[in-house]
Amino acid sequence: MNLSELAHRANEEVGDVLQNALPDQVIAMASPILSANHIALYGVGREGLMIKSLAMRLFHLGLDAHMIGDMTTPHIGEGDLLIVSAGPGYFSTVAGLIKQAKIAGAQVLCVTAEQDGIVPKSADHVVLLSAQTMANDQGGDGSILPMGSLFEAVMFMFFEMLILHLRDAKGVSAEDMRAFHTNME
Repeated sequence: MNLSELAHRANEEVGDVLQNALPDQVIAMASPILSANHIALYGVGREGLMIKSLAMRLFHLGLDAHMIGDMTTPHIGEGDLLIVSAGPGYFSTVAGLIKQAKIAGAQVLCVTAEQDGIVPKSADHVVLLSAQTMANDQGGDGSILPMGSLFEAVMFMFFEMLILHLRDAKGVSAEDMRAFHTNME
């Protein structure tokens, strides 16, 4: 396959997963976000980069969103939400953070491709994006994209669809969002 054909196939794969997730999974994720006081987010590796992009957009909507590990992340507890990513269904650091968030009384939302994994089963809310991850990237007719790239690409586009939904639900304009963007670049 040439690069154009590879790109076409990758776009089809992402589109197929998004079609299966929209609108139900967006609505399932929006509800706990809209009711949260503080939102803390965490992900590892490339999934973590997608979670960081979500944190930024939630902030652009005027929500109190912070990445775990940043020095400015507030204490979370009752009325707050921890959003984590565990595409393959388990990461030890994510499991540990969920435990701590639950002790503190926060709700937990997990974005995953493996809803029967240990981490999603311990979450209060689960958003399922049925895409290949590193948990199932070997053998058979997998994605044209390597390892967990399909899940990560879907995460980015799914989160942008979520932001559009939240923007409408909150009555936030594009200009309002732009006003929250940093001027320190």
